[in-house]
Amino acid sequence: MSSSSAVVPARGDEGGNGLSRKGLKSGSVGLLGAVVIGISCIAPAYTLTAGLGPTVSEVGVQLPAIFLVGFIPMILVALGYRELNNAMPDSGTSFTWATRAFGPWVGWMGGWGLIAATIIVLSNLAAVAVDFFYLLVAQVTGNDSLADLTTNLPLNILTTCLFIAGACWISYRGIETTKAFQYVLVGFQLLVLGWFSVAAFIHVANGTAFDATAITADWFNPFAVESFSAFAAGVSLSIFVYWGWDVTLTMNEETRNPDKTPGRAATVTVFVIVLIYMMVALATLAFAGVGEGELGAGNPDNQESIFAVLAGPVMGPFAILMSLSILSSSAASLQSTFVSPARTLLAMGHYRALPGKFARISPAHKSPGYATVVAALAAAGFYAFTRVVSENALWDTITALGLMICFYYGITALACVWFFRAEAFSSVRSFLLKFLSPLLGGVILFVMFFKTASDSMDPSYGSGSSVAGVGLVFVLGMGVILLGAVLMLIMYKANPGFFRGETLRKGVAEPVPAELA
Repeated sequence: MSSSSAVVPARGDEGGNGLSRKGLKSGSVGLLGAVVIGISCIAPAYTLTAGLGPTVSEVGVQLPAIFLVGFIPMILVALGYRELNNAMPDSGTSFTWATRAFGPWVGWMGGWGLIAATIIVLSNLAAVAVDFFYLLVAQVTGNDSLADLTTNLPLNILTTCLFIAGACWISYRGIETTKAFQYVLVGFQLLVLGWFSVAAFIHVANGTAFDATAITADWFNPFAVESFSAFAAGVSLSIFVYWGWDVTLTMNEETRNPDKTPGRAATVTVFVIVLIYMMVALATLAFAGVGEGELGAGNPDNQESIFAVLAGPVMGPFAILMSLSILSSSAASLQSTFVSPARTLLAMGHYRALPGKFARISPAHKSPGYATVVAALAAAGFYAFTRVVSENALWDTITALGLMICFYYGITALACVWFFRAEAFSSVRSFLLKFLSPLLGGVILFVMFFKTASDSMDPSYGSGSSVAGVGLVFVLGMGVILLGAVLMLIMYKANPGFFRGETLRKGVAEPVPAELA
């Protein structure tokens, strides 16, 4: 690895704001490739098997309604992200844009929120991939006891670290290798999810479903949810299942037409994902119902992995494909999720918000080599530490992800509103896309942030663990955010230049002339 190349001004630096390219390989990804990587990062097969059950337990047959409600803040925020990218295509995304809008302190914390969330989820994705790896080995060999190897703690940690290392190696080799890897795995998981959905509807039509339930308009009515707490919990879960589309923006310095393609890819990704989720949700509810029977989606025993329970009855002898799909979904997302933290760390190093080592680019692959390796080591270390200390701590940290997602998405959405404030009312388009949409999206996410924080203080939230009478989910979620604040102060002492605006300056978008609006 070598140091980053000389600073090259980026589009959007006409006013001398400090934005510059970082030596990544430009023109490597088109619209389709960006959308595929975005879908991969969201990991629909893995996310659905883990998220359907808990969401059904909160909102019942209103699952489709909650998915649609959760889609609203995501598309509103995605529109704001697109406008920011059009004006300032920079791999630092949330970090860079929040710094330009609100200054270095808020920008640093926005970047930290993204990095912390992705590092935590990397460790979780690797763990899930390992669980399904041993389950697949057991299914292929016919030896059910092999699935229990995942409970062997030393072997589990070793295998998880090997999965992380493999994903790191692919990511280190650059975005083109990532793209080729993702086409195969994403295509396969979407094929299997489609197969599952069609097969479930066929069972319903033939009268062979477990608890055939007729689809009604009430399923799409969010006001039919029994309580606001259940509604909020359901929306919080649905926000998590959409999370990851912003990876398309962190590749903006490597895409073709960088000021347009990433934003379009983010919007397309969110729309594709909501269609996939609606199809699978309707198929699952129509086949299994929401009761607590053996195969019911409301059965607590089925909620950890709904597809592990339903794949056999729905797909018959091809059920093994679902296990393989979830394994490939976890592995694909594990690899593509490296894109975001590595490029955010790269940008933070480039603008001297972190030590200069993070700005190093691999000369052979034009990828953020040093940052990618650091992200892998952090994910592996986090998993090993929390798994040894307490499995409850590991899974409660995953539950606390919702806090961090709402935190940095919300900051970025409001950064759009503030950065474009001078032109917000210059045209109908500017008002809708640069002001109203990101404002509503940001407010919704911060409402969810404070609601989740309040609820998670209850010791019964998550695993039921607590510290001094305060729920462990709250302690971990806020603890990670406070850790970022401490690290920020350390960086201020070590290298105050960034915090003085010497490398990346606060600013505001210039109003668009009326004749060009």
